[in-house]
Amino acid sequence: MAVEMVTVSGEEAGDRLDRWLKRRYSDVTQGQVEKLLRTGQVRLDGKRVKSSARVEAGQVVRVPPIAAGPGRMPEASARQVKKAVASPKDIKALQDAVLFKDDWVLAINKASGLAVQGGTGQSRHVDAMLDGLIFDRKERPKLVHRLDRDTSGVLLLARTSAVARDLTAAFRGKDARKIYWAVVAGKPPKARGVIDMSLGKTTTDGGMEKVAALGPAGKRALTLYQTIATGTGKSRGLTWIAMMPLTGRTHQLRVHCAELGMPIVGDGKYGGKQAFPAKPDFPKRLMLHAQEIAVPHPDDGTTLRISAPLPPEMAEAWNAFRFDVRHGDDVANDLATYADALDLEKRKPDSMAR
Repeated sequence: MAVEMVTVSGEEAGDRLDRWLKRRYSDVTQGQVEKLLRTGQVRLDGKRVKSSARVEAGQVVRVPPIAAGPGRMPEASARQVKKAVASPKDIKALQDAVLFKDDWVLAINKASGLAVQGGTGQSRHVDAMLDGLIFDRKERPKLVHRLDRDTSGVLLLARTSAVARDLTAAFRGKDARKIYWAVVAGKPPKARGVIDMSLGKTTTDGGMEKVAALGPAGKRALTLYQTIATGTGKSRGLTWIAMMPLTGRTHQLRVHCAELGMPIVGDGKYGGKQAFPAKPDFPKRLMLHAQEIAVPHPDDGTTLRISAPLPPEMAEAWNAFRFDVRHGDDVANDLATYADALDLEKRKPDSMAR
């Protein structure tokens, strides 16, 4: 049994503590949450709080091993939350992945396969390694947004709680810009467009939780995309695209691509067999990379723009299929200009790609 100290990310800021716990630990019941809070086993920044307390980015939640099923206490659980692991090797790799560091902000190039935060059955994640990124500060950096475990690329961290609040506001508003590169199996309906499709969580017949297009029942999700290159020769049928999400729904880019009939290569959850073309040189991973983040710098408001090079296995694939990374240099500016020209607030939701 082990207690976890879990940092609240920027995307979770404003959530009620009880809902935060139930979303992260799907087995816990409301009754359990109330009892854990009442007895002080769950604490927020070391303090006892009520279930209605709102969490803020950078706060730390003390979470004991959580039980499954109504009325059961944490110590009786058959499924325990694994103790967070931060080996010297992991910390060294994370330090080597630093892309940018100043007194306010730190950014890393997160590897594919590394989770950002923990949960039931997840013991190796960035949040467990943040002590290794303190450097010359007195406090560990704060998570302000997330990437899927299998997505590589830029992950931004705040070096103080005050900066975490500023960056959280940027990500929740319209001041942060994120650019992703992906290789998809198929071709977009046009060279550049917007995917306007509402999404929500659903459960399959087999009990798997997935995100799906739900129409009026879902939450609006907007993604801009632009084709950078189309495959030829042995990469025929594949397309390198850039995407700029204007909303931050779970698995948004993966579901949007799959719904358009062009799943991201390596995304078996949403793309099925189509996501695994018979290309011998293609790495067996999700071909989605958070290539760039641009945010107002928390000190002076100037634009801080950080990009992450492709990881080695993706760079090898780009070379094999003759995708020239230099062709992606201006796509961020192109998509930003495109976004400014669109009156997205007046668009009818679920109009797919136009």
